[in-house]
Amino acid sequence: MNKSELIEALAAKKGLSYKKAEEIINSIFESMTNALLAGDRIEIRGFGSFVVKSYQSYMGRNPKTGESIAVKSKKLPFFKVGKELKEKVSG
Repeated sequence: MNKSELIEALAAKKGLSYKKAEEIINSIFESMTNALLAGDRIEIRGFGSFVVKSYQSYMGRNPKTGESIAVKSKKLPFFKVGKELKEKVSG
């Protein structure tokens, strides 16, 4: 399912216009993004949680040339599946 399919599903289920459903979905995603940027953790019970993990810099290798390169430190979003969702998917 992609974002537009999610919007269509919300609109159909709640009897909303596509435009209103799109505003709701965009608002949710924007709020989640802002929370992660602020360093907050997002937990949706029964679904999962989102956190930002920090990775240290390290020396990597260019696979094409074999040359060593410095990889900068970075922060990446990480999703951990909740127990309830995991059980539903695995049957």
